[in-house]
Amino acid sequence: MGAGETKRFALGGAARRGVIRKTLLASVALATIGGGASVAETMNGALVKAYLTNPDINSQRATVRQTDEGVPAANAGYLPKINATGNVGVAHQNGNIISPSSGSTASQYGYALGTLPRGYGVQATQTLFDGYQTINKIRGAESQVLGAREELRNTEQKTLLDGVQAYMDVLQNSAIVELDRNNVEVLKEQLRETKDRFTVGEVTRTDVAQAEASLASANATLLTDQAILEASIATYRQVIGDEPKTLAPVKPLVKPLPKALPEAVNISQVEHPAIVAQEHGVDVAMLSVKIAEGALYPQASVSAQVGQNFDVGGTPGQRLFQAEITGQLTIPIYQGGAEYASIRAQKEGLTVQELKASSVRDQIRQNVVAAWGRYQAAIGVVKAARASVAANEVALAGVREEAKVGQRTTLDVLNAQQALLQARTQLVRAEHDQVVYSYSLVSTIGRLNVPTLGLAVAEYDPSVHFDQVKNKWIGVRTPDGK
Repeated sequence: MGAGETKRFALGGAARRGVIRKTLLASVALATIGGGASVAETMNGALVKAYLTNPDINSQRATVRQTDEGVPAANAGYLPKINATGNVGVAHQNGNIISPSSGSTASQYGYALGTLPRGYGVQATQTLFDGYQTINKIRGAESQVLGAREELRNTEQKTLLDGVQAYMDVLQNSAIVELDRNNVEVLKEQLRETKDRFTVGEVTRTDVAQAEASLASANATLLTDQAILEASIATYRQVIGDEPKTLAPVKPLVKPLPKALPEAVNISQVEHPAIVAQEHGVDVAMLSVKIAEGALYPQASVSAQVGQNFDVGGTPGQRLFQAEITGQLTIPIYQGGAEYASIRAQKEGLTVQELKASSVRDQIRQNVVAAWGRYQAAIGVVKAARASVAANEVALAGVREEAKVGQRTTLDVLNAQQALLQARTQLVRAEHDQVVYSYSLVSTIGRLNVPTLGLAVAEYDPSVHFDQVKNKWIGVRTPDGK
């Protein structure tokens, strides 16, 4: 092949390669996935959907409302117990009455008597002192409520982070699939040109086989990445509650991030909901000890009852009215030792809870350190990936110029394009990781929430339901009408 033919092969299909290069440049950045910004779904918009509709969050909110009912249940220890009673029955008597007569024999009379004994009454009992058990049960119930709220905050954080991950996975995998498709087109062009060069005897059959193998491998990679994209779309639907359509680009969080690792660790130890929830759990365990100890204290109560009965004693028309008030004091002396075993068990439970709280603190600390390291590394990886893309773009431009004067072959040009594709794929992954790791770091310190992210949605306030039920003495309907 002469220099003219080499140049013809190098520049032949230049229009096709120009289209491919433009497509590659259009698909390299995450910002290109989806179209116009005016109709694009934003990250915050997707997270709002998850915040409102995700079943994990709504389930935990219902759990908090359920826990709220423990407070009025504990308050019942201060309130009287009132019962109304009623009874009715049928009584029948028959027999003989022997009465002495004036003669030598007695008179005997038979009789039959039917009555309807019945009555009604009201009884009320009021506990006066129960060894401080009621007040400690109320405090324990309130601590359980506070702990449940922290569990809700933790669930919200996890769901929002899952939403970020799902959103970014769809962006990343969509970009990679587009790069894979363009890679297939590049390799098809390489295979065509290799076959042309084989026809004129410039390359061997081995070169053709290598080009065919590269194309087959690229097709397999495309199919694999398409399957991964479909899985990420399904995950997005599960977390967000809607199908991903046009997704807008996302930048890493910067402002909410701590300035240094020690600051991040300190914030997490104070604010992370998992740690705060465990601290409330310690309070609940401590109060459980006090409740168990209350069984050793005296118990005092007063009861009153009023009743009206009819046909008393089998006598028709006989009525009896009763009214009684009684005070009772019980001083436990020994009940077989069960209450002592309960106290010891609750103390061990307190130890268990304290150890769990310590373990969670250590786990959160480790998570913060790991998240900080991942995020800092991601910043460096993005910079390196961008430098790699820039260098490969320069290299590709140089190879093309050299090919125009016959110093490079078409295969050299396509190999340079392949290297650029790989660099761009690495950049897509690196930018994805930087965004996800920034949100993950905010989550590990306990601040991934509606105010921090500035989501356009009213934050769920669990105290509203608590205030509605904490002093509710009667009624079976929930505040929302169930």
